[in-house]
Amino acid sequence: MCRFQKYFSQRAALLAVALLIPLLLGSPTNAAAFALYGMDAKVGVIDPEGVDGTLAVGAGLNFQQAGSHVHLMPNAMFWSQNGLSDANTNFDASYHFEPSGSVSPYLGAGLGMHFYSSDGPRDPGTDIGPNIFGGVTLPMSGASLYFEGRAAMADRSEFGLITGATFYLGR
Repeated sequence: MCRFQKYFSQRAALLAVALLIPLLLGSPTNAAAFALYGMDAKVGVIDPEGVDGTLAVGAGLNFQQAGSHVHLMPNAMFWSQNGLSDANTNFDASYHFEPSGSVSPYLGAGLGMHFYSSDGPRDPGTDIGPNIFGGVTLPMSGASLYFEGRAAMADRSEFGLITGATFYLGR
């Protein structure tokens, strides 16, 4: 790829993102739209393929539609072990079997983009793959605690046990 093509493709990608963000954030709000419901903080143990288990930390946003059991959750997680690290961004969706404010089991799936450090084993780089997860949420005053099992299927698959809290906004 020539220098001009590389420069143009980077600029085109940045322009596309710059145009999509206001479109997504500025979409009309009505009773049927998803709205920002809370912010998540999480920590857990991740067991990446080919590396010893390690501590993972993450954060994200939680969008919910009024009266719906569906949550949309863009989030990011990070782990590092034995010279390899992974900063991954995920877009997940979950279905809660009970209404908001109740103890509820949930199942979900999503797509993750993994950015591995360059000093790790087995051809690190960028990888994309599906996520599946399930758990239970426990409501509290101003927040919900959750416990989940999570698997990411990519070139370097990983399984984790995560705990976290969703802090409600405007409630």
